[in-house]
Amino acid sequence: MIKVENITKRFGENLAVDNVSFEVKKGEVVGFLGRNGAGKTTTMNIITGYISSSEGNASVDGHDILVEPLEVKKKIGYLPEQPPLYLDMVVDEYLNFCCDIKKISKDKRKSHLVDVCDLVGISHMRKRLCKNLSKGYRQRVGLAQALIGNPEVLILDEPTVGLDPRQIIEIRNLIKDLGKSHTVILSSHILHEVADVCERVIIIDQGKIVAKDTLENLANSVNEISRMTVRIADGNKSTRKVINDIPGVSYVEELGSREENSMDYIIECEKKSDIRRALFNKMASSGKPILMSKPMDVTLEDIFLQLTTEDGEAKL
Repeated sequence: MIKVENITKRFGENLAVDNVSFEVKKGEVVGFLGRNGAGKTTTMNIITGYISSSEGNASVDGHDILVEPLEVKKKIGYLPEQPPLYLDMVVDEYLNFCCDIKKISKDKRKSHLVDVCDLVGISHMRKRLCKNLSKGYRQRVGLAQALIGNPEVLILDEPTVGLDPRQIIEIRNLIKDLGKSHTVILSSHILHEVADVCERVIIIDQGKIVAKDTLENLANSVNEISRMTVRIADGNKSTRKVINDIPGVSYVEELGSREENSMDYIIECEKKSDIRRALFNKMASSGKPILMSKPMDVTLEDIFLQLTTEDGEAKL
């Protein structure tokens, strides 16, 4: 559906995007991640035709963004980080204006706007001035304009930025629903949101793609350690040393007491090491039974920090 080939963008001497290539298949929901200034928004602006690339090309559903820009724009709904609202317009007026731009016929417009407003939950706000809307409802109206014309592709740049927790959950659930019938590129700084919504992630850093895969595959490829949490009866500082002496263990951290007369620990060990039997035997011989043990999954935050870290300092 979306194909980006060797895209480069320069702003004077600044190289914002450096030879970027990736594909998004029809029906995929893909997370597009990177720190501030990494090149995310520039790349999305190029795909939407808002700006042109210095080199390379991109296409949407087989239509080149430079050769057939109008065909591409018909297929894309775009929500930038700041919703493109005219604050002195009533919501209904603004959405009708968007319908004019997208050439939605008069006979289909009324029912189409009813469907779109119901979908994003703004039906009761259609007579309100845009400037009087809360941040959450402005985001919803911005999403409504992106959905006008029922485009096959949705590109959403930080759609939940500045929202309260309830609004974030509502927008996140809406994006999940939209992913059932649209191809979606989602950019967000809320990494667990991307992990919850997206099937695959693309990570860009300093203008270059550093990873593009499913979370499971990325976790397997970047993670060099395995981690587990354990709860040990009568655990203390000497217990930490006993655990640390087990072959394969690289790091032990006390988490504190979560249950009376016990101590919780994080244990990190080499990826290929299975210390469970040795840990059980050590604790049993010390008279300190293991009350709980569970593996810790690698998170998207772990992956992101590892792939966008240089000289030991995170670039976030």
